[in-house]
Amino acid sequence: MRWVTREKVKVDRVACPWLIRRFIDAEAEFVFLPHDTDWDRVDGIIFDTPGAELGHHGEGVSFDAILDKYELSDPALRCWPTS
Repeated sequence: MRWVTREKVKVDRVACPWLIRRFIDAEAEFVFLPHDTDWDRVDGIIFDTPGAELGHHGEGVSFDAILDKYELSDPALRCWPTS
């Protein structure tokens, strides 16, 4: 599957591909696009972009959103407990 996020990789955009490759999609292809991309027109699973389902929500970062969506429950993957 094609996974798409913003360019200029930072901590969350490095951790998310690691998580995806090791626990969700071993054949994942990652695409990094400019921040001003029209994300509604992009083909693939979008993560760590403004408004994305797999993005920041409240205090949770994109990594947390991916853990929740794919029901990854290994405590070693969580920085803090969820409520």
